[in-house]
Amino acid sequence: MNQADLRPAADPLLLLLELARRARAAQSAEELAFLLVNDSIALQPYRQGALWLADEGVKCLSGVVQPEANAPYVQWLERVCRGLPRDAATTVDANSLPGDEAVEWADWLPAYGLWLPFAGPAADPGQGAAGAGGGLLLAADLPWTREGRAVLEEWVDTWRHAWLALHSPSPWKLGVMRRRTAAALARRPQLPWWRQRRTVLAAAVLAVLACPVRVSVLAPGELVPAHPAVVRAPIDGVVGQFHVQPNEQVKAGQPLFGFDEAALQARAEVAAQSLATAEAEYRQYAQQAVSDSKSKAQLALLQGKIEEKRAEAEYLASQLQRSRVPAPQDGIALFDDPSEWIGKPVQTGERILRIAAPGDMEVEAWVPLGDAIPLPADAPVSLYLAASPLSSLSAKVRYVSHEAVARPDGSFAYRLRATLEGTSGQRVGLKGTAKISGQWAPLAYWMLRRPLATIRQAVGM
Repeated sequence: MNQADLRPAADPLLLLLELARRARAAQSAEELAFLLVNDSIALQPYRQGALWLADEGVKCLSGVVQPEANAPYVQWLERVCRGLPRDAATTVDANSLPGDEAVEWADWLPAYGLWLPFAGPAADPGQGAAGAGGGLLLAADLPWTREGRAVLEEWVDTWRHAWLALHSPSPWKLGVMRRRTAAALARRPQLPWWRQRRTVLAAAVLAVLACPVRVSVLAPGELVPAHPAVVRAPIDGVVGQFHVQPNEQVKAGQPLFGFDEAALQARAEVAAQSLATAEAEYRQYAQQAVSDSKSKAQLALLQGKIEEKRAEAEYLASQLQRSRVPAPQDGIALFDDPSEWIGKPVQTGERILRIAAPGDMEVEAWVPLGDAIPLPADAPVSLYLAASPLSSLSAKVRYVSHEAVARPDGSFAYRLRATLEGTSGQRVGLKGTAKISGQWAPLAYWMLRRPLATIRQAVGM
């Protein structure tokens, strides 16, 4: 059906039903807007029509495919529609407009105008139609009849239902939320200032920001032995073999590892032979000393040489004994893959492995430089292990380093040790995140601590 067929000569109620059916069948908001401003002429003749929305401005014009927002006519319409009432339909003319809008009415529109407002989807109870609604402005050369006006009001109300069904915005849109918030916090003249919603909300926000909370930081954490026995290389040499495997339970005195004894064994045998030679030489000179005074004089030198060779032989024998390293206590052997140590030259004092007693664990955390908050004695620590994220281990701070320590990844952090409260079934070496709680402070300080520190570092104040 084209516009030529929709003339008031037909029954207005039938035309209204036909327009309502077309509105329900519309597939887009643009189609609905075009239908309202162009085909409403079937119910009552007019020269120009304009659809205005509170959140978009002039949406559609009769006889125009796309209105130009910067056109003088569109800008004038925007000012006029924004100043019209939104609670009821009303006739509009130049006399009902203020200032420049009234002067320019004759330049843009015919003498008789009709304003048909409608409420938007964001109109809440108590907000009226001042939400995201809008209105239809029609302008005709002849005065509006009562029957035509009634039919148009019914048509706009019917069109609004189709528009809301197709164009209803999400309640979580920023504009909708902003309007609802503004309406909820609007000043109510009948209430005193201390009972206004904005006053109550401000007081509630201040009360929440003043609530005391513990200042806490997060740091990488790990379960480490609390009092491990460190096994270091007793001599310089090459590791020959391991007698235990990583994480193996060992007993005190059980062999852990040994050095390559070939060189030590050879040196020990040479020293033993040198000692035997010196002793044989001493016995020879002792027999000659009975009749030879010169041989008697050599006995003292030979005795010193024997002591020297004996000390060297005993030292090499002890080194050979020390090359077989036993466990100093009962516990679990903590070290890396043995294949990485076998054949590796080590120096005296270099750490090879640790022996940790079962259950003797504590928490080690690395606090970043920017999170070095003051920690009271026995500050609580919660360790959330990656292997067990649904539960935490409780501990108390035992030690915090005074100076930052370089970590393997090149960053600097403060080492923290915390004693576990009670026993744990977790094993040494598990990593996770440690939550370290400090002193009590207002919630506002807890929220603004890092931003304020960043701003101070940036501006130097």
